[in-house]
Amino acid sequence: MKVLVILCALAAFSEGLIRVGLDKKKSQKALMKEYGLLDNVIATSNYNRFTKYKGLSVQPTNEPLLNYMDAEYFGNISIGTPPQEFTVIFDTGSSNLWVPSSLCSSPACTNHSLFDGNQSSTFLSTNQNLAIQYGTGSMTGILGYDVVTITGIEVTNQEFGLSVTEPGDTFTYAPFDGILGLAYPVISSSGATPVFDNMMDQGLVSEDLFSVYLSPDGKSGSEVLFGGIDTSHYTGNINWISLSSDTYWQITVSSITINGNIAACADSCQAIVDTGTSFLTGPTDALQNFLNVLGATKDAHGYESIMCNTTGQMPTIVFNIDGNEYPLPPSAYVFEQDPTSSTCYLGIEAMDISSSELWILGDVFIREYYSIFNRGQNMIGLAKSV
Repeated sequence: MKVLVILCALAAFSEGLIRVGLDKKKSQKALMKEYGLLDNVIATSNYNRFTKYKGLSVQPTNEPLLNYMDAEYFGNISIGTPPQEFTVIFDTGSSNLWVPSSLCSSPACTNHSLFDGNQSSTFLSTNQNLAIQYGTGSMTGILGYDVVTITGIEVTNQEFGLSVTEPGDTFTYAPFDGILGLAYPVISSSGATPVFDNMMDQGLVSEDLFSVYLSPDGKSGSEVLFGGIDTSHYTGNINWISLSSDTYWQITVSSITINGNIAACADSCQAIVDTGTSFLTGPTDALQNFLNVLGATKDAHGYESIMCNTTGQMPTIVFNIDGNEYPLPPSAYVFEQDPTSSTCYLGIEAMDISSSELWILGDVFIREYYSIFNRGQNMIGLAKSV
């Protein structure tokens, strides 16, 4: 399969700016396929139907995380004094920070970096428990406080989760240790203040926003920039879109068209811009029209697939948002499985989220459009990536 991603953090920051570089490695789905575990996971789980957005109208008590099987972009942070390093997903679709702990004896924890509170002079434990249910497993743990360092910038008194159990195979082969959530604090499963909120409160960023650039075609340069906007990553103007809900980074999509015809969201729909989801996802019924137009069929590993020699005939998918068009050409959503295969897969997946027609604009979309998450004004900025 074409290379997907794992992240190492590259340090480069000026006053009020925290720049986290992103590198690439194979996705978890690809790794599990290589280990011969993917068929069993698909047969015994419902991972592509399970979502962290379930029950959006009610504040959730826990925070399941979407689509780990295809999660791609990760970066490095450290926790404690002296620092203990971890690879995490920078996830705009969740709000909690958690990492595995030395108290965990699950097989998944033996395969990842573990936080040891006894080795940190600044660690403070609590008596509060944490339980998070995932689509293919779960984690339980405890909450604590410590210093979290991102490319040399210290966020003090940060509450975070430490896993004690991580059952199942899913996290054993995950190319990340934990999660750093970047959504709003209202959806925090534990009530903990998210990392970026503490960055703002502690005056560590020059602006109350962060921006995400995901480089295409396996190129280097992907990054999260806390506190600023890098003009070298986009061309043209930034279009600012007001949030329809300040829980997740949720916006209103006026319509979605293919070949000039409305293919979905004829009366508008809601969408979430989510760095923690690799694909473009939509409700099963609405997405079926897409798949019929594209001539896609689901393969044995759960991908929507087409013959690679038809890629040039695939249409452009256009998202109409707040009076502007955001085209996704075939080059954005068609991927090779491997150089010898005649079958390509689509970065598009059906996902039913609560009772609403909710779409997720994941990495497939964000690679095309430089995305700015503005907490100060509760807006998302989009501009064409370069």
